[in-house]
Amino acid sequence: MRSDPSQRQSQSQGSPPGDLPSRRPVAGAYDEMIAPDGSVRPVYRPVLAALGALSEAERASRFGAAEQYLREAGVYYRAGEDGGARLWPLGFPPLVIDPEEWRSLEAALVQRAGYLERLLADLYGARRLVREGVLPGRLLGQNPEFLRPLARQGLAGRPLIRFIAVDLGRGPDGAWRVLGDRAQAPSGAGFALENRVATSRALPDLARQLHVRRLAGFFARFRETLEELNDQEGARVGLLTPGPFNETYFEHAYLARYLGFHLLEGGDLVVQGDETKLRTVDGLRPVGVLWRRLDADYADPLELFSQSRIGTPGLLRAVRAGRLELVNALGSGILETPAFAAFEAAMAERLIGEPLALRSVDTLWCADADGHAEAAAGGGWQIGPAFPGQPARAPGEIALPPVPDQAVHLVARRASPLSCAPLDVDGRLEARPVTLRVFLARAPGGWEVMPGGFARASRAPGDAMPAIGAGGRSVDVWIPGDEPDAPITLLASGREFRRRLPGSLPARAADNLFWLGRNAERTEVAIRLWRAALERGGEERETGVDAARRAILTRSGVGAAAPLAGLHRVARAALDIASRIRDRFSPDAWRALAEVVELLDEARRDSAHADHAALAGRLLTRLAGFSGLVEENMYQFAGWRFLQCGRRIERGEATASACAEFLAAGGGGVFEALLEFTDSRLTYRRRFSVELQAESVLDLCLLDPLNPRSVAYQVAAARRTMADLPGIHAGESLDSAARRIARLNVRLETAVPAEVTPAFLYRVAADLRDISDLLSERYFAVAPEGSIERFGSE
Repeated sequence: MRSDPSQRQSQSQGSPPGDLPSRRPVAGAYDEMIAPDGSVRPVYRPVLAALGALSEAERASRFGAAEQYLREAGVYYRAGEDGGARLWPLGFPPLVIDPEEWRSLEAALVQRAGYLERLLADLYGARRLVREGVLPGRLLGQNPEFLRPLARQGLAGRPLIRFIAVDLGRGPDGAWRVLGDRAQAPSGAGFALENRVATSRALPDLARQLHVRRLAGFFARFRETLEELNDQEGARVGLLTPGPFNETYFEHAYLARYLGFHLLEGGDLVVQGDETKLRTVDGLRPVGVLWRRLDADYADPLELFSQSRIGTPGLLRAVRAGRLELVNALGSGILETPAFAAFEAAMAERLIGEPLALRSVDTLWCADADGHAEAAAGGGWQIGPAFPGQPARAPGEIALPPVPDQAVHLVARRASPLSCAPLDVDGRLEARPVTLRVFLARAPGGWEVMPGGFARASRAPGDAMPAIGAGGRSVDVWIPGDEPDAPITLLASGREFRRRLPGSLPARAADNLFWLGRNAERTEVAIRLWRAALERGGEERETGVDAARRAILTRSGVGAAAPLAGLHRVARAALDIASRIRDRFSPDAWRALAEVVELLDEARRDSAHADHAALAGRLLTRLAGFSGLVEENMYQFAGWRFLQCGRRIERGEATASACAEFLAAGGGGVFEALLEFTDSRLTYRRRFSVELQAESVLDLCLLDPLNPRSVAYQVAAARRTMADLPGIHAGESLDSAARRIARLNVRLETAVPAEVTPAFLYRVAADLRDISDLLSERYFAVAPEGSIERFGSE
């Protein structure tokens, strides 16, 4: 590992073999790796020894393997003004915390969690802290996170928080301080799991040597807690997400899959009476527990933020009736109020009868006369927001008003440098400021701490608060153990194995899968038409078929003036739908679809030099890869069936419509166009003579049940798939969609080429559109009777 030779330490000072890192410490900051005497702290010696034993090329290869895993697993987050997906930025080496220090920190965290639990119960209950003057009433009354419709929920005696996070920073004295409590919808636990998997792949020998404590047990006990809370027979446990455009949606999907919960959006739920139910393709199913990752304001547009389009009307009614358990309770975000830190010593004494072992950074409420005077006198105070949800500002951007009454929304916090941890920067270890987020879950026996956490390291030496969105890196957190942890699995064990089918598919997921199939096929159709137009570009005279092809392409959203932009819109629509259900098919299939958009992006940036014909071939190859991966890798149950229905209906409708246009155009080149559009040239040449015969072409492209590109094949395949959709049982009367597809299938099976006219094909296309609408009405769009319907639309 490269370093400045003048900064290498001797073996007598406890340094390991190999090079030591180059140091650029922040003045006055605590160093996680290097002790004040210049020696390497004992807990980091095995880490540096292991890294020093590797060549620079091998270290780069191992770190690259971890990044490759994250890429293949599709681990991403959203950041920046465009909200685009970014690969998760994992850094090395992990942050290592001494086991003895961790035990002390665990005890302090458990104590703090108990304090926060009692604080929230008081604020939403008797409010003794306010009545007795321990907490100023304005910090409750003017707090945007205090939800008045639930002002008495703490009186029920049930814990209002069950999963929280605490952000920690180590000061120059080596003591950990609380930078903030997270109880609204704390993020990072899923990324901590992925950090562990990736880091263990890069440094497996070191992880085994240190007996790094496992994370699975923490999540297993948390899952058991939620399942015990779900005391309604047949009810489900779900993870409630704001949706795919949230910056941490990947984590929501990952945790739901890891724990075996339904991943739900507000539109998936309806409230009937006092019960919350999940809209599935099998009908309504009760929901008893929701792990909430949706901010409270947006949860119920009837009683909270009326403009919310991602909530569930009536949700608060179910909560008040005790028919729905939310983790955490709505309103728990009030615990994130920065101004509470100014009064936490007095509140802790009143609530738990002892001082907090883990205290917040020194804080003054600027509306308090003494606090305002002290902040105005200077001395390293930084002015910031007093309430949650206020826009974050850089240090020094907020000015202190001249009088306390104008500073109700401001606090002053003591500024001090964060501790620095080693971070690999371009093959060289550098000291970087680091923060630690730890997670706690409430089990029946009390609070438990995840043995590790989620650390953020800055890319720049002087950053005060490392942030992933601002270029920071996430690093794994290792707690060494005395002996290896016993392997723990979240799969059921100790009982006879039984294969079980997946649970009911949420209607929203089925809807998105169906339209993903349709839009993926729509993209392929547009690209095939565009490629054909390119091949005809050198012809001097436009034929009727050329005009028909151009008209079809225009109707599909791809104009002649800027075809690349149009193709990008069509492909992007498919990718946007896929992003909503990314957890339901393989990362490889996602990448194949994403590469279509990326290739079109590149071509648009350099359109003048792009080889459009070659580009069309590459795009079709990616789409064929997507289709193949969906066919071969996706579990072939309800979700797969809806996607296949969408694909078959779209391909059949598009083929029938396009071929009708070609036949109506007439003239030369019609049959070549039919073979080209249905990708059936090679099949025709193998089966028939070189000369094109009308009846043979029409039969192969439209009526042949063995040609996977014909209309008849699409209808027959759609009929078989629809027969296996939820609620369809052999021998029962057919529903409207099944009757329509059965009749259409018979019409195509019994048709002869002479009957295939434009009118015949237009009618087939119209029937397929109607069948699509009937499927949507049955499975996706019907609001259950007696429910509180969701405002707006997806």
